[in-house]
Amino acid sequence: MNDSTSKDSKFQRFLASDFFYHFKRDKLAIISTIIFLILVLLAILSPLVAPYNPYDLQILDIMDSEMPPVWQQGGDPRFLLGTDDQGRDLWSTILYGMRVSLMIGILAVLLQGVIGITIGLVAGYVGGRTDNLLMRIADVQLSFSTLMVAIIILAIVQSAFGSDAFNQWAMVILILIIGLAEWPQIARTVRSSVLAEKEKEYVDAAKVMGFSPIRIMFKHILPNCLSPIFVISTVQIANAIITEASLSFLGLGMPVTEPSLGSLISIGKQYLFSGSWWITLIPGAFLIVLVIVINLLGDFLRDTFNPKLYKD
Repeated sequence: MNDSTSKDSKFQRFLASDFFYHFKRDKLAIISTIIFLILVLLAILSPLVAPYNPYDLQILDIMDSEMPPVWQQGGDPRFLLGTDDQGRDLWSTILYGMRVSLMIGILAVLLQGVIGITIGLVAGYVGGRTDNLLMRIADVQLSFSTLMVAIIILAIVQSAFGSDAFNQWAMVILILIIGLAEWPQIARTVRSSVLAEKEKEYVDAAKVMGFSPIRIMFKHILPNCLSPIFVISTVQIANAIITEASLSFLGLGMPVTEPSLGSLISIGKQYLFSGSWWITLIPGAFLIVLVIVINLLGDFLRDTFNPKLYKD
C-alpha cells in the first residue's frame, strides 16, 4: 500500500514538474519521442518483429538477392523492403542493424560518461594544477578528429590481429574507441557545472561536517549536475551512432555478417548506380531519422533545462 502510494505521488510530482509542462507543449519533442521509442522498441524486439533472421545463413538464397521493394515491379511480397546483395530481407536486416547501432551508441556514451564525469568532477572540485593538467589533456584530445583517430586505431588493430579476430570483437572495439575518444565533451560540461556548484553553501556545510572529497563530489555535487549531463549525453549518442556508421561505411566497423546501419549502407553503395538503390537508401533513411530524433530530443532537453549549463 505504501509502495503504491509512493509511486502515485512520484508520478503526480512528475506530471506537475516543469519538465512535463514544457514537454506536453512541445509538439516536436512529443513526435520525436514517439518516433524514437518506436525505433528503439523495434530494435529491441527485432528477433520477434523481424520476419527473418539475417544471421541465419541456412535460410539465405542467393537467388533472392537484389529484389526490389514490394511496391516496385519485380518485388516479392515476402520481402517488404526488398533484399540486399546476399538475399537477406532488408527489413529484417535493418531492424537487427539498428539494434547494433543503438547498442554501440549507448554503451560508448556510458563509457564516455564514466570517464568524463570522473575527470570533470575532479578537475572542477580540486582545481589548481590538477584542473589545468586534466583540461590540457582534454584539449589535446579534442584537437584530434574522433573519426581520424578511430580510423588509425582500427586499421592498426585489423593489421595486428587479422580480420577474423577483429570481426569477432568489432562491437567491443568500436565501443572502446568511440568512448575513449569523446570523453572530453562530457568532462568539460561536468567541470563547468562543478565550478558553479562547489561555491554553494551545501558544499561548505558538507566540508564542515567532515565529509571526504569523494563523498562530496559524487553524493552531493554530482546529483546537481545531472541536467547538463543528460543533455550532452543525448547529443553524444547521436554522434556515436554517426561515428560508427561512418567507420562501418569505410569498412572499418561492423562486419558484413553482423551489420549495423552504417555497414548496410556500405554494402549497397556499389549497387546504387546499377538500379538497386534500396540497399543503400532505405537503411540510410532509417539512420537519418534515428539521428535526427535523438538530436531533436537533445535540443529539447537543452532548452528545457538551463542552456547556460550546457556551455563551458
